[in-house]
Amino acid sequence: MDRIRIVGGKPLNGIIPISGAKNAALPLMIASLLTSDTLTLENVPHLADVEQLLRILGNHGVDIAVNGRREHQDGSYSRTIHFTCRTIADTTAPYELVSKMRASFWVIGPLLAREGRCRVSLPGGCAIGTRPVDLFIEGLTAMGAEMEIDGGYINAKAPKGGLIGTRYTFPKVSVGATHVLVMAATLANGTMVIGNAAREPEIVDLANCLNAMGAKISGAGTSTITIEGVKSLSGARHRVLPDRIETGTYAMAAAMAGGDVTLDGTSVDLLDTALEALRRSGAEVIAVPNGIRVIGHGDAIKPVDVVTDPYPGFPTDLQAQFMGLMTRSTGISHITETIFENRFMHVQELARLGAKISLNGQTARVEGVSKLKGAQVMATDLRASVSLVIAGLAAEGETIVSRVYHLDRGFERLEEKLTRCGAIVERISD
Repeated sequence: MDRIRIVGGKPLNGIIPISGAKNAALPLMIASLLTSDTLTLENVPHLADVEQLLRILGNHGVDIAVNGRREHQDGSYSRTIHFTCRTIADTTAPYELVSKMRASFWVIGPLLAREGRCRVSLPGGCAIGTRPVDLFIEGLTAMGAEMEIDGGYINAKAPKGGLIGTRYTFPKVSVGATHVLVMAATLANGTMVIGNAAREPEIVDLANCLNAMGAKISGAGTSTITIEGVKSLSGARHRVLPDRIETGTYAMAAAMAGGDVTLDGTSVDLLDTALEALRRSGAEVIAVPNGIRVIGHGDAIKPVDVVTDPYPGFPTDLQAQFMGLMTRSTGISHITETIFENRFMHVQELARLGAKISLNGQTARVEGVSKLKGAQVMATDLRASVSLVIAGLAAEGETIVSRVYHLDRGFERLEEKLTRCGAIVERISD
């Protein structure tokens, strides 16, 4: 099993290219099930989750062609992938596939909309919380679907003539359920109005792509999304938006390690709240053409309190990284997690590096220390794993992060990007 070795104490200086967003690419790929024409996606990142979804879509009958690989001088690359689903070969999403990646459950929306029926495995829990599918079931039921849970699967059936547009308001914000209802509603009869919808940029990106395919969606990016159903969708060509979580992660890495880093191919508009918290911590965050420049001052990190909230609030996916930054602050900060009930598993691993963190329910009290010291640590989930890398960059000596397959799910060529900015980071294969 691969590990990552980090020798801390090196400031970061240079350019880090930002990849396409995983959280946008996955629903966009699933949207290919809605049309018999070809959907072409540009700027698709090379990640373990993307590769797994390619296998899942192939199981449903999607023909996949990868081309357009462009080698850049910085060593990163983007891919263009063509998805063509002339017919749905299989309306069953089996447990052995869905269990490996939760987002694969989202195929339930397009399969139900296009075929009128499907059998999809329940995804189960995960390391950072149960994340139940109740909202998916309630939303599709409101559209007239019959939903039956049998043997760990959801057997779903649309009314004769297809799903029906209606008005449905989520009792709580859910990004995944918003993705699913938006996709399902594109082919529904009548107009669907979704209240308390997720407002993330990835929702907007999906809506923009679907509109290019012939859908009639308005309001994406607000809490009310309206979808006027159409008979069919065509193909389209769409570029995946930049990864705002990767952007925030490298911005926090620069703030913690110190140095001067330009994040290329992204925008401050994607994560205003997180970047404002970073500015309050003492880092300089400057919008530049096609990117963001971050100047970190290492030992002069100010304590900042944050509370995770649905977009446009502070992202839960940057909570662990920001906690890593706060371990070196000059005072006491408080980080409150409101999205997931079990997302502080990185605390005990940061403590192995010398961090002083105590928990009180969903709030972590972080007392900054003058130095961290390298140690062997273990990744527990995707975002927790990269928080350990960030901390390792600023720690004295050597840090070894194990179980880095978590990193491969969401960060493209992380060690290469950091190394090009002066960090000592290498992958060790056992």
